[in-house]
Amino acid sequence: MNILVISHADVVRLLPMEVCIDVMADALRVMSRGGAVLPLRSMVWTLDRTGMIGLMPGFLDQPTSLGLKVVSIFPGNHAAGYDSHQGVVMLFETKHGSPIAIIDASSITAIRTAAVSGVATRALARPGASDLAILGSGVQAASHLAAMRAVRPIKRVRVWSRNRDNAQRFADASPVAVEVMATPRAAVDGADLICTTTAAREPILEGAWLAPGAHVNAVGACFAVTRELDTAAVARARLIVDRLESALAESGDFLIAKAEGAVGNDHIVGELGDVLLDRIAGRRSNDEVTLFKSLGIAIEDLAAAHYIYTQALATGSGVSVPLGA
Repeated sequence: MNILVISHADVVRLLPMEVCIDVMADALRVMSRGGAVLPLRSMVWTLDRTGMIGLMPGFLDQPTSLGLKVVSIFPGNHAAGYDSHQGVVMLFETKHGSPIAIIDASSITAIRTAAVSGVATRALARPGASDLAILGSGVQAASHLAAMRAVRPIKRVRVWSRNRDNAQRFADASPVAVEVMATPRAAVDGADLICTTTAAREPILEGAWLAPGAHVNAVGACFAVTRELDTAAVARARLIVDRLESALAESGDFLIAKAEGAVGNDHIVGELGDVLLDRIAGRRSNDEVTLFKSLGIAIEDLAAAHYIYTQALATGSGVSVPLGA
């Protein structure tokens, strides 16, 4: 039995952003139709709490995909020159349960996370939205710029980061002109597209700053005790999530606003897949503020990994390694 090992470089080559956006849209539709098994993720911390490992298993019935993502999260890695998220996605075939692929998870996560924001933006943002603000300047900032450009006619890009030097490096490396702003408020002033891609534990985006008709993709905070948006931002927006169960258990952006009494569970309109299936309305007016809260779910990794695996077989990519008898 052999297993195919697929590298970071192969993932980037085999999973273009525009393709991944459509792959993610299909996976979210399948999940909302009931075609997925998706337990909440498990986290295991190191004793000193400097890092953790996360386990995200799942099953998707179209295309048939069984597997899990195993990823370490060490926030202090940036200072040492390492990615804060490292790991693999493992795929298994579903007739005998044999492992068939091990794929770099960092590249999948970078692409699929932004691609899902692209799906949300395509479904919820105003068609002519063109003024983009990105809060954060890391891997997800770059991938979100690519995703936003894939789905909307971006004419202006502003970025803010706690580390201005990092923001400037992001701007210098970007394929389009990017303005580096001194404050998050300056970055989002008048913007009709906003992506929050930070490691913030406390709000860096306030509801009072949001222009009428803005769409927000909130990506960075993925724990119940952390948030990027203040309560006012959540309360004034039409809130769509990637998965309801995950949001109710893990989204600090929502849960902290709920604990403060500003919103209840019914403030979550529904899942993005339900919008794509026309079960619920997305944007209802040009002036409505829409918010997509992304936590990242296993079926996104599985759908991306399945596509990468099929493309690797078709193109002879990856390295086949003997495994077992």
